[in-house]
Amino acid sequence: MSEVPEGRAGWAAIETAFAALGRVLLLLDGEFRVLRATCTLDAWVCPGACQKIPGRPIEDLLGARLFGVDESLRASLENGGREEGRRAFVQCETGAARLASVTAAPVPADAGAWAEGAKYLVVLRPAEDDELILEGALAAQGLVARAPAMLKIVRFIETLHRSDATVLITGESGTGKEVIARAIHASSARRSGPFVAVNCGALPADLLESELFGHVRGAFTGAVRDRVGRFEAAKGGVVFLDEIGDMPIALQVKLLRVLQARTFERVGESTTRTVDARVIAATNVDLKEAIAAGRFREDLYYRLRVVPIHVPPLRGRAEDIEALARHLLARIAAREGRAVRLSPDVLVALKSYAWPGNVRELENAIEYAVAICQRQTVQLEDLPPEIAVALDDETDEKERPARAEETVGSDEAARVRAALDAHRWHHARAAAELGISRTTLWRKMRALGLT
Repeated sequence: MSEVPEGRAGWAAIETAFAALGRVLLLLDGEFRVLRATCTLDAWVCPGACQKIPGRPIEDLLGARLFGVDESLRASLENGGREEGRRAFVQCETGAARLASVTAAPVPADAGAWAEGAKYLVVLRPAEDDELILEGALAAQGLVARAPAMLKIVRFIETLHRSDATVLITGESGTGKEVIARAIHASSARRSGPFVAVNCGALPADLLESELFGHVRGAFTGAVRDRVGRFEAAKGGVVFLDEIGDMPIALQVKLLRVLQARTFERVGESTTRTVDARVIAATNVDLKEAIAAGRFREDLYYRLRVVPIHVPPLRGRAEDIEALARHLLARIAAREGRAVRLSPDVLVALKSYAWPGNVRELENAIEYAVAICQRQTVQLEDLPPEIAVALDDETDEKERPARAEETVGSDEAARVRAALDAHRWHHARAAAELGISRTTLWRKMRALGLT
């Protein structure tokens, strides 16, 4: 591209403006190759990135999810459209990635010399601080991520969008394994097909076999008509085998055949049928231990574990707690026709709790709080007691020296009640008069029966 003075001056001014805004501007040619990038890209990727990227396909930087030959964003730009708010991971030479919000549009005809030779422009802004960083198919599944470990999973899901490989999702109970499975399906080529879930630990072997593969009339007592199994019902979509670690050993052999030969028979029938469904399995069981104990087939394990994904527990991704809590609160409150928010103390308490039940426990806690709360703001006293205690214990540890000589008795109860009465039971003002925190006031109220 020729460099005329007007073009150089115009580009310098644009670089200054985009650097001040913390944004990156990329200019692309008609083949979606990068012509130039503002220097802000160096801070995002690595020093010298804006000098290395020109001449390379935009997919090298943002992946094929948006700019692949057959992808919708590329087609939209070619037809003169503008795209806003899309998400992509900016690939770094170190192997890390940064989540960006992407806006793309054709270059205006009157852009000037600074855009000489360019046909499209792409603007990137940081997306890590978005309330819910995902949108479209992934957000529709409730997939919320801020923690690095979860962002890595989101990025991985993006790379699977053209794959039909079998996936094994592991993690503690309640971590959101089914949410991950649905997100994989929603971003795949099979997204228009059904998502059929089966809990492999909920039924005995004979009933589970019929559930998975179907049966014909008369196959067993009670089989009064032919029945389609889940693998047939999932034609063109996904079969999600939840709690696969609890599948009876005898049935594991038949599942192995499905994965190897892509065929099965209904119970009581000899006709071989073809499977046209992707398999995604999940378990909270340590399958290697189950193999060693003879409860799980090793060959099935490796057939399932083509693409492994491990979902970390909620206590290991504290950055997700606030975003998840707000997301769950919005959904639960909307179901009841209410607009409710979380107080700062509640957010601190949620982050202080260990969450042995993971996201499922968090959802139950939010639902409890919405049911108990009579105001527009959820307060500490609206939370399940075990969660509020987590913050209470933390506060106790900080305040213990100051109240080492404190005794709880009738005088203490009278003092606390007087402060509450004086301020019409406004907790923050009463706590300020007593010289203690709101959490300590709430602890005292609970201990003294002042509720």
